[in-house]
Amino acid sequence: MDNKSKPVFNEINRFVAGIDLAWRADHYVCGPRLDNGEFEIKAFGTTTPELHNMLKWLKERDVVSVAIESTSVYWIPTADLLESNGIKVVLVDPRVVRMVPGRKSDITDCQWLQKLHSCGLLRGAFRPPEAIAAIRSVLREKDNVTAMRTQAIQQMQKSLDQMNIRVHHAVSDITGKTGSSIIQAIIDGERDPHKLAALRDKRCAKSVNEIAEHLTGTWREEHLFNLKQSFKTLQFLDDRIREYEAEAFKMFSSLNETDDNADIEPPDKEQNSNNVNDKAKKLDDIGVLENIMGFDLTTIPGIGYNTAAVIVSELGNMFDCFPSENHFASYIGLAPTLAKSAGKNVRQKHCKNTSRVGRALRQAASSLYRSDTEIGAYFRNVARRTDRKTAVKATARRIAHMIYRGVKYGKEYIDRGKEAFEMRMREKAVKTVNRLIKTFNINEIDMITNLCEVLS
Repeated sequence: MDNKSKPVFNEINRFVAGIDLAWRADHYVCGPRLDNGEFEIKAFGTTTPELHNMLKWLKERDVVSVAIESTSVYWIPTADLLESNGIKVVLVDPRVVRMVPGRKSDITDCQWLQKLHSCGLLRGAFRPPEAIAAIRSVLREKDNVTAMRTQAIQQMQKSLDQMNIRVHHAVSDITGKTGSSIIQAIIDGERDPHKLAALRDKRCAKSVNEIAEHLTGTWREEHLFNLKQSFKTLQFLDDRIREYEAEAFKMFSSLNETDDNADIEPPDKEQNSNNVNDKAKKLDDIGVLENIMGFDLTTIPGIGYNTAAVIVSELGNMFDCFPSENHFASYIGLAPTLAKSAGKNVRQKHCKNTSRVGRALRQAASSLYRSDTEIGAYFRNVARRTDRKTAVKATARRIAHMIYRGVKYGKEYIDRGKEAFEMRMREKAVKTVNRLIKTFNINEIDMITNLCEVLS
């Protein structure tokens, strides 16, 4: 056998390919190793007909799996086409297959991907099922619209501040019932602060006179115009967010195998949260997610419907790719940083984890500082020993473990209360003290004597 016919690496699967994707230039594809040891590399365009030519070319070479880098969103059309035609796609983090300096080019990139993939050295990224990925796309775009909504609110506050009309100081939320009523009246031409204050909801903590004092300022036409435009933008974005939520709810409902939720209407944010019908609808929303995941995520402290929707849309309900709860916590960026060298802690540069689930669980954990639940007591215990930032991450990791156990093994969260946690901590402390007493051979008389000396 000629030396050229010998592969550089020990191949596990010969019939694999590597693709270096491009945005506007050509896609470079490296096919399986030929009998003479050489590699066939071909360039294809980025249009849909060219992608079909690429598929045909791969099929002719009996390719069963393809490795591609997760470059922005450019990989999606290629991956969808290949997977729909029976070719497995291994989506790889570009940081993992970074080329050696001085060898960077599209041709060497695709060949490097093919070599690593044929030797089984590439680990594919987690990708939820297609139906879950569709919901994820909708909810991620909703998050973008929500960020635009926040910007519109800030622009409204800026216009009000420039006129010294302090609506956002008079009420806690200018987008609530009282704040929206006052701003709408200002846009309609009302300038009397007492008439504006009279629009307050009866549940407002501040009186009419207190609110009127904040609504006295200078009325400038340019700032009023800007306020009007920002308020229109806010209303437009609120309508879009409701449409996104309705579409996501419909997609969630379609995942259920039963028809129990077929006639459920999507959640309506405009309704009063104290309304019995609104509460019933919210329970129906949670019920849809419960049917998908197999247990009610909202029984875990800190997790509401929106957080549960993020978890379901990002991860789905199949955690088979995560061998343990620690692997699951690591994937969503909640694993503790334990960088050690020669037995010492060292500073290590890590790539930032952008998991939306991890971010959502951190927000859920941060709301538990004053909670009377068992996990709230755990949060405070960690915060006392370390700091609040560490406690937020540790609590979020514990919540992630509960989610994993619920999905994987059907173990629902049961809250035993803060008293149970404090009792366990007390018993642990007593065991530690008893062990130290036994280790240092301290008798009762010595303990009493030392205690008296400390107290004196």
